[in-house]
Amino acid sequence: MTAQGDGRPARERSAGRVLAALAVLTALLMLFADRIPNRVGNPGSFVQTFLPWSGIVVLGLGALALLRRSRLALVAVLVPALVWGLFHAGTLTDRADAGAGGAGGGALTVVTHNVDDENPDPAGTARALAATGAQLIALEELVEPAAGRYAEVLAGAYPYHEVRGTVGLWSTYPLADTRAVPIMEWTRALRTTAQTPQGPLTVYVAHLPSVRVRLGSGFDTARRNAAARRLAEAVRDGPGGRTLLMGDLNSTTGDRAVAPLMSRFRSAHDVAGAGFGFSWPAAFPVARIDQVLVRDLTPLSAWTLPATPSDHLPVAARLRL
Repeated sequence: MTAQGDGRPARERSAGRVLAALAVLTALLMLFADRIPNRVGNPGSFVQTFLPWSGIVVLGLGALALLRRSRLALVAVLVPALVWGLFHAGTLTDRADAGAGGAGGGALTVVTHNVDDENPDPAGTARALAATGAQLIALEELVEPAAGRYAEVLAGAYPYHEVRGTVGLWSTYPLADTRAVPIMEWTRALRTTAQTPQGPLTVYVAHLPSVRVRLGSGFDTARRNAAARRLAEAVRDGPGGRTLLMGDLNSTTGDRAVAPLMSRFRSAHDVAGAGFGFSWPAAFPVARIDQVLVRDLTPLSAWTLPATPSDHLPVAARLRL
């Protein structure tokens, strides 16, 4: 009688229904993220960029359902939990090729790193990257005088390098036919050919424009999207065959706004990485926007490297040529 008189059961039932509705809405957002329109504020791209974090929402709803002791809400939370598991459970496993260690001379290790134009220790960053033993190292946000320090430190282990604008590639293999790729008003992409023992490999290094969150325009991706389209066109018109694209693309592979570019490649991390591989920001990574993308190459493993003084984590991959 007291419970009915103070109205708690009714409030609890109402709270359970609200939680159940939120759970169903969360499941629908995950299932149909690619249908969320991008016309105003790009909410679709925002949701797709941070979709893995929807698991936190599911856990929160589950905790509230337990706190409220609502069977309806607990059952409803199972729906987004299953959807999240369907999309992301496989990401939590190690997808590296079990035979990667025996790939021998037919494999190479590559690293890409946005070194940050305000990096206080370019020499230390360069030494850390060289210590990986990678055959190819791509750097973004190269500015003077730091760019000279990277070149100086890397020169001993990497006799070949090319820099165009603020992006560069250091290589243990000879490089040929290097050119800037016009994706923006200033140079932030290049294309070159690495002469590997297994034959030529076309390599792109790119740094797409940053994404901004603005009060008036929401998730502002217009400049990034335009640059991604130009880069996709350059890849389409460039050499065919084995191709590697490395760099800070300021995009996850799941953002449909850059599908014209991503659809031409496979992500090394999606194929052979472990976990989500978030690379930015370095202090608490929430998204993988630094990418190693391949065409006609086989990813064997992919991983993030320890932090440097940059605001991005370096990322690496081992590939079979």
